Amino acid sequence: MPDQPHIVLIGAGNVAWHLGQQLQAEGGDVVCVYSRSAGSATALAKLLDCPASTELSEIPATADWYLLLVPDSKIGGVAEKLQAHISPNALVMHSSGATPANVLAPYFMHHGVFYPLQTFSKERVLDFNEVPLCLYTAQEGDYQRVESVAKRLVKNVYRVGDEQRAQLHLAAVFVNNFTNYLQYIGQAISQENQLPGALLQPLLKETIAKLDDLTPAEAQTGPAIRNDIPTMERHLALLKDHPQWTLLYKQLSMGIAEDLGKK
Repeated sequence: MPDQPHIVLIGAGNVAWHLGQQLQAEGGDVVCVYSRSAGSATALAKLLDCPASTELSEIPATADWYLLLVPDSKIGGVAEKLQAHISPNALVMHSSGATPANVLAPYFMHHGVFYPLQTFSKERVLDFNEVPLCLYTAQEGDYQRVESVAKRLVKNVYRVGDEQRAQLHLAAVFVNNFTNYLQYIGQAISQENQLPGALLQPLLKETIAKLDDLTPAEAQTGPAIRNDIPTMERHLALLKDHPQWTLLYKQLSMGIAEDLGKK
């Protein structure tokens, strides 16, 4: 793979939107965007100044690198179809944290994973240089070439195997997805009581900021770690109309007490 590889993006969703722009600016030459959605493919291809396609048979057959930026459930099926249209020596990588690399093995000898550990939304401006990139290639000879491109895109690049990446993805679900849902609950409680959700934002920002200096165990505060039973009982009474939130409150409080409480 050359220093400026020709790259085809298979998919035009949130990850492709951000990764494609960074690749085009810093790491390579995006020569085509494929998506089953003509609108999505055309919009991203226009941004990257390259052709768009809605047919795998029409994408470049001799590109250096094909990035499968599709939902996990689609990776194997897309790879199976893709093999009929491109060189068997092409490097094909997916971007999933949860799907093993070997889902590509039946179709391509040169395969791997190019996993950006971040949450992506098209409408959100993101400093991609700060995104950790986790790499794996089945063929050792492919790794350095992929790594050289990755290091032009971001500051931090890591070699991460399948099992490690699965555990990392699990950790990321706790850190991002569950945390975001807890913010939803906090906003909903505020709105139900005619309080502005903005009241919670300084607290959230400081919660995140102090993790630059403290471990989560050191930073933990609140009634559960203090074993403040009366306060927790009052909270549970306030949650009587939300049984799913009540369950979360009990489980999280128990976890805090057992994992981080004073022994």
